[in-house]
Amino acid sequence: MTGQLAFVESPVQLLNVLEWAHTQAPAAGDAHGALGGPSLPEPTAPTSAAPAPGRVHPSSAGGASALTVVVLSPTDPMSRGQLRRMAQLARDEGLTVHWQEARGGRGALVRTLRQLAPPLRRAERVIIGDPFSRYVQLLLSLFSPRHLTVVDDGTATMEFAAQISRGERLVRWHRKGNLGPRELVLAPVTSLARRRLAPARRRTVEIFTSLPVETPAGIEVTENSYAWTRARFGPPLLTGGADLVGTSLVETGVVDADHYARVVAELARAHGATRYFAHRRESAEKLHRIAVDTGLQVVRPDLPLELIARRGPIGRTVVSFPSTVVHTLPLALAGTGVKVAVIDVAPEWLRATASPRAQGFLSGVAGTAAHEVDRLTARVTGATGATGTA
Repeated sequence: MTGQLAFVESPVQLLNVLEWAHTQAPAAGDAHGALGGPSLPEPTAPTSAAPAPGRVHPSSAGGASALTVVVLSPTDPMSRGQLRRMAQLARDEGLTVHWQEARGGRGALVRTLRQLAPPLRRAERVIIGDPFSRYVQLLLSLFSPRHLTVVDDGTATMEFAAQISRGERLVRWHRKGNLGPRELVLAPVTSLARRRLAPARRRTVEIFTSLPVETPAGIEVTENSYAWTRARFGPPLLTGGADLVGTSLVETGVVDADHYARVVAELARAHGATRYFAHRRESAEKLHRIAVDTGLQVVRPDLPLELIARRGPIGRTVVSFPSTVVHTLPLALAGTGVKVAVIDVAPEWLRATASPRAQGFLSGVAGTAAHEVDRLTARVTGATGATGTA
């Protein structure tokens, strides 16, 4: 075995790589495990500090090869900031982390492929967080690993599993199915990558997920229970009120901005919420409007919400729009007494430009949440935009 290589492009992906590595850890008392992985040019050196007492050390993977995480750095500042914090956590756990400026201007793509080609050829297992990523698809079209693991990057995992099961073209759920000029040019790459993401005679595929997914034929689905997060953080201090969790549904063109703002205001009043945890992709203009109109304290988390909530303080009730957190927070906060609720997205909130699949997908995310998650409804009535919850 020549090592394991993980490619991540978001903080949540890196969190779930840590969760996957934790499941590979040896039994207590087994001190055998390798640090580091396939060599990369000029990697960011891991810290040498030993884990704190009680800390899980996921890189000590008995029987498994070493793991190197390659961060294909995004361009937006919020994602980069969270990724740097998560990268340090990964180093603290003993993993080797290589920060790759994959989108750093002219020549970045060619330079990245040249640097990653040797370790990719040597890697026994490749772990990816976003099978819809054009970067990941290009890498998979050039190199075919013997073992492939897909970890969660949000609710897109549900759509990926369903599309692979049906042999469909890989398309993000919030995008319309029509192929634009860019998609037409990249269609051969996407098609080959889709085949590489499916099991074959000399390739195994695993989906490591906390979400209820359709199990594709020949693919192993492994549960992500957020055991590393629970062992590493908390339990949190609980506040008396409620917290709201934001979403980027407005930014992705799915939900109307005015409807969204009205529902946030009504939810804050109905549940006595004081804080609004912003999604890292939410615009500054939208968040300013929410703060001014509702009086909510807008919080820009510096880590994925699962870790923020587990560290605390956190409200006794957490209300979220349909998103990954309605599946992950009940796992991360198990045994703490925190109640999670999901708000249904009504059809009239959707923009005319939204994908035809948007309503069904969002309803599926809310409807498949854990049984202990409350399901709320809210509807905009009349020109005043008044809403009601039930």
